[in-house]
Amino acid sequence: MEQTIAANRLSTATHRVGARAAHARRTRERVSSWMFLLPALVFFIGYQVYPIFRVLWISFTDYAFLSNRPAHWVWFDNYAAALHDPLMWVSLWRALEFTLMFLPGTIILPLLLAILVDRVTNPRLATLYRVVLLVPAVIPSTLVFVLWKWMYNFQTGPINHLLVDVLGLFTLQDAPQWLGGTPLTLPSIAIMEVWWGLGYHTIFFIAGLAAIPRDLPEAARIDGASEWQVFWHVIRPRLAPVMMILVVLRFGSAMAVIDEYLIFGGFNRASPTYTWTMFMYDQAFKTGMWRQGFGAAIGMIGAIAMMIVVAFLLRIFRPRD
Repeated sequence: MEQTIAANRLSTATHRVGARAAHARRTRERVSSWMFLLPALVFFIGYQVYPIFRVLWISFTDYAFLSNRPAHWVWFDNYAAALHDPLMWVSLWRALEFTLMFLPGTIILPLLLAILVDRVTNPRLATLYRVVLLVPAVIPSTLVFVLWKWMYNFQTGPINHLLVDVLGLFTLQDAPQWLGGTPLTLPSIAIMEVWWGLGYHTIFFIAGLAAIPRDLPEAARIDGASEWQVFWHVIRPRLAPVMMILVVLRFGSAMAVIDEYLIFGGFNRASPTYTWTMFMYDQAFKTGMWRQGFGAAIGMIGAIAMMIVVAFLLRIFRPRD
């Protein structure tokens, strides 16, 4: 009897030790997993989360970076001032105008090019096309801006040289002035941006086309569907996730453009390139009043407006099947 009791106690103790060891092992595995994630988590918090909350805090204060006085809480005064400033709404509309000019070029042209490249049966030729398409995407932004600024030059640019000297459509007096705050400035920048990202966006669609089983369009053709019907009913729905990604990403980048406007438009408030990003930068760093709180409020209003539109776009482009 005593031996049985001792054996039961030993078995219970062994089970407890095993359970504790297993628990300790699972704890070490969880900790080690978080240790691998820690660098990315620290980067995300320090580079993404903290700046957002920092700007949000600044937008509720009269913070001035170069001032020795402490920032004071002003609540919604900066937001009220921004929303009552007509330039806020004008600058948002200008950014939306540019986005509407730019977004179709990120979908239609790359999609057409992707379909053409996808139909090339020669592997070497298809690879060559892909490399050529990616050339603009690997050119540094500074070089792209300098190149297109020279091409758009009113007097010495090759575009006006073609229109005036070669084709004779204009004279030196009435030749198009592409930059400098004219109505052609936003379309000119949109064309440059479409060219710059054409190959990059095309690769997105090529990858999407590669994921579509080849037998689906072939079966539709056998059933008598035209090429347009094959594209619209078979290919297009399966490219909806790619379209959604491109539209959302490029909508955000187009609405928040600032480098191109600084180079091609400057700080002229009457210029079409004076969008809400320029308004924010101008108020925070250029006017001499150092209204960082007001500039942060402009940035938050623009970000909220973008998020509302992005939510709407996600609903439109969500996959249907």
